[in-house]
Amino acid sequence: MRLGGRLAAAIEVLQDIEARRRPVADALKDWGLAHRFAGSGDRGAIGNIVYDALRRKRSYGFRMGGEGPADLAFAAVIDGLAMAPEELRAALDGDRFAPEMPAAERLEHFRAADLAEAPDAVAADVPDWLAPHLEAALGDDWIAEAAELSSRPPLDLRANTLKADRDKVIRALAPFDAQPGKLAPQAVRIAAIAGAGRHPNVQIEAGFQKGWFEIQDEGSQLAALLSGARPGEQVLDLCAGAGGKSLALAAQMDNTGQIHAADSDRHRLAPIHERLARAGARNVQIHDPREDMAGLFGTMDLTLVDAPCTGSGTWRRRPDAKWRLSQAALDKRMAEQDAVLDRAARFVKPGGRLAYVTCSLIAEENAGRIAAFLDRQAGKGFGVADAGARWADLLPDAAGQCRVGELSGGTVITMTPRLTGTDGFFFAMLEKR
Repeated sequence: MRLGGRLAAAIEVLQDIEARRRPVADALKDWGLAHRFAGSGDRGAIGNIVYDALRRKRSYGFRMGGEGPADLAFAAVIDGLAMAPEELRAALDGDRFAPEMPAAERLEHFRAADLAEAPDAVAADVPDWLAPHLEAALGDDWIAEAAELSSRPPLDLRANTLKADRDKVIRALAPFDAQPGKLAPQAVRIAAIAGAGRHPNVQIEAGFQKGWFEIQDEGSQLAALLSGARPGEQVLDLCAGAGGKSLALAAQMDNTGQIHAADSDRHRLAPIHERLARAGARNVQIHDPREDMAGLFGTMDLTLVDAPCTGSGTWRRRPDAKWRLSQAALDKRMAEQDAVLDRAARFVKPGGRLAYVTCSLIAEENAGRIAAFLDRQAGKGFGVADAGARWADLLPDAAGQCRVGELSGGTVITMTPRLTGTDGFFFAMLEKR
């Protein structure tokens, strides 16, 4: 397909998303099934246009003078492919599949518009109602922090030390210019794609099939590292999902001790079986959602809660989610977070730890939930540990690369794309004294 056909296809997908309010991945998949003539390169290029358009929906709309699917798609091509409007016009000339170019004055407006004159929420590329939430969480530079959530993300991997080391993984992925991550000791990074490129499908690589590495954002790896799971401990991963953090903890614990992996949704938990086998993780026991786990109450050295959340920290990868998010959905997630924290508390033994993690940058889901938990659990011995000091001990060269906030006599950590170079994550450690 030529650029005109790819642009027209992106507009069609954006129209489908707007009309049906459906996830972008579903819309792109359906388009591909209905247009089987499109090759993988075409599908990747179309996906780039769609994702870029959704990442910067409001700022592109401000600069283009409209937020229609065609407006956003043209803006994404001009920005994403670094094409001047004149170059784009020349590239589409004679292409019978190309959509009609916007008027010249609109393209000139796009080129000349200054986001410094835009409303804060527009410059930050977020819905109006979310602006005060993010400002409260991220402070004076919240607009720059939020805007970074509209950039293209890298592809992060974690070398599985049960089967390989990071150097071995980097050598195996040399054709993709894999590099060491900046912070997590086993992180491997393939840079964000440029132009019409696409990330490699690393899951078909021999190293992945052999269990040498897993796909995992570096921020998630850092959260597992900060949890401090030690060889020989009893650990509960209460919201294990597909098992990413359980796998990281198994390697961190050198396959010793016991990790109990549980989740309330068996569909989310299903992939963990294959992943554990591939990784060679032998110290993980999987618990069925219907299983009575009362026998584990008060026995865990570490209980990890990777809580259900709005996922605002992952907007680089799922930009459509920020436009579907509502106050009602946020309220629902907060109620779920309260419930899972209260359940997790029952498993922590005296002297044990409770690690709380979200991939959200909204304060109400993060420090707000810890403060509420401490109020509900008053007199039960829980206190906030100094996560900032732990970050400094583990990563002495990474000072200033996360946000450290004070809370109830301890500190909590927020990682962001702008400061940490990862997805957005929140981390708090509670100790049962």
